[in-house]
Amino acid sequence: MLNLSPPRALTFPVSLVLIGLAVASLYMRIPTVGPTVVKFSTWFIVAAYAVLALGVVTKSL
Repeated sequence: MLNLSPPRALTFPVSLVLIGLAVASLYMRIPTVGPTVVKFSTWFIVAAYAVLALGVVTKSL
């Protein structure tokens, strides 16, 4: 059985930034990282979920 814990204070905002970039790239132009985020928006969403899931499963992330 997994021992779940809340994610650390840095893990949750990192996940929010990744998902925010992916969603924002659908509706507006992002000047610096925009083309990369638009090209890989699905992977940004997957990465945000993976970071959050790892943060819940492990205590050190």
